[in-house]
Amino acid sequence: MKIPYFFPLSEAEIATIAGTTHVVCMPRRWRSFPAIYTSVSLVLLLLFCLSACAGTGTATTTNVQPLAVNGFGTASNHGHALLAMPDSSLLLATHFGLYRSTDNGRDWSGPDKTLGTMMASSLSSSPLNGHRIYVLAETTTSDQQGIVGLYVSNDEGESWQLGISATKTGGKMYTVVAGNSSIDEAYAYVPTKGAQGLLVSEDGGKHFTSPGPIPFGRINGIQPIPDAPGQVLIYSSDGAARSTDGGKHWTIIKSFTSSVYSIVTGGPKSPIYASSDLGIYASHDDGITFKQVYGQSRSALTAVPDEPLWLYGKTGRLVYKSEDGGHSWQALPAIQGNLENLAPDPHNVANLYLSLSYPMEIYHYDENSASWTSLTPKAQ
Repeated sequence: MKIPYFFPLSEAEIATIAGTTHVVCMPRRWRSFPAIYTSVSLVLLLLFCLSACAGTGTATTTNVQPLAVNGFGTASNHGHALLAMPDSSLLLATHFGLYRSTDNGRDWSGPDKTLGTMMASSLSSSPLNGHRIYVLAETTTSDQQGIVGLYVSNDEGESWQLGISATKTGGKMYTVVAGNSSIDEAYAYVPTKGAQGLLVSEDGGKHFTSPGPIPFGRINGIQPIPDAPGQVLIYSSDGAARSTDGGKHWTIIKSFTSSVYSIVTGGPKSPIYASSDLGIYASHDDGITFKQVYGQSRSALTAVPDEPLWLYGKTGRLVYKSEDGGHSWQALPAIQGNLENLAPDPHNVANLYLSLSYPMEIYHYDENSASWTSLTPKAQ
């Protein structure tokens, strides 16, 4: 290629710059070269380099897709709910789909074909029939496809049917929980409906109505009292309230003077526990009154069926267990990762399932060996 006469570099120097060299150094002889010619030469040099690069081939743009790190997908996946059932089934609701195991976590299938990769959350099984399970699904990214709303299973999560879409409930549901009056009863909360946001269904999630206004601007969750039809608790950043008529009327629970993050119970006639800003509280009168039993809070508070005094909870780094109704806590062996959901093992309540997030993982704790075992499936 012939280089224009007024270029103050040799062809060899130009070829070097237009090739693989990326650092341009000014030759010594340019120091005495008139400034106007230097400026023109620099412009032409840049044009030459761009032309040379463009002429080497056709430019292409490649969208790099993140790789799956395990059977639950990419490192950005995380858990929203975990449910362990007596028949050895596990359900894991994640940000990118619902996963299921039928053998205590040894093998996993998913994402569920009906829900696809929609975000799944708020798993709840009926205390009157464990085959009935509810889950919420919504789209959070442009590539997630499906109908946003409540989905219902009658076979412990093997198959799912749309119960009701968000377009028919006045907005997206924040949480759903199976009721205590019948297998077909379910409570849900739609924040965008304000004081009328608490909804109840008596036909298995096909239709919802508001039983009455709630006494808080927004609630964090709903806890029907097992084996006590119509009795239900709600909790919020402003405390908690109790209803004895399915949500038509509410009584503020005066025991709380701070935010309440969760209320749980292990079953009928068992204590009801709450986690708040001021620590752990317990009720022995179906939620009429609560008394503080521990001065520090625990997130993911989890009651254990058939063991009224057993509780699990976590902090940012450790999982804890209480065997005396929350009065004292012992840390389980540390595990590396972002701790997420807890679920007692139905076959041995001294054991525990734990999900981790970013990436999504699942572990099983065995009390006899005092160790964690990974149940995370490998990437396909």
